[in-house]
Amino acid sequence: MHAFDVLGDPVRRRILELLADGETTAGALGAVIHREFGISQPAVSQHLKVLRDNGFTTVRPEGTRRLYAVDPRPLRDVDQWLEHFRRFWTPPLQALATELARGRRERRLRGQPADPPEDRREP
Repeated sequence: MHAFDVLGDPVRRRILELLADGETTAGALGAVIHREFGISQPAVSQHLKVLRDNGFTTVRPEGTRRLYAVDPRPLRDVDQWLEHFRRFWTPPLQALATELARGRRERRLRGQPADPPEDRREP
């Protein structure tokens, strides 16, 4: 299965997001996924199997529990593939950062706060 086939499923992407915070039990993952997607524990187990079989996660037993963690190697392959496309979003993001810095500098030179306080920011 190709990496984007694995990552194309929103449940598997969410599992990886949860695992990005650190090693997690299958039960804890199942509870979150059930709450957010309404799928059963056996269905979550199938998604975990796809992630594990395709190298996106590792699993280690600890007593009766199974602890899952992200294996970053396939994500590096995805990142490498995306490198060809970064030119489409990197310059606009850099330009935005420049404009934000310019605005903060101009406000500072005028004696205004660089950023408005949290309670006065526009939504």
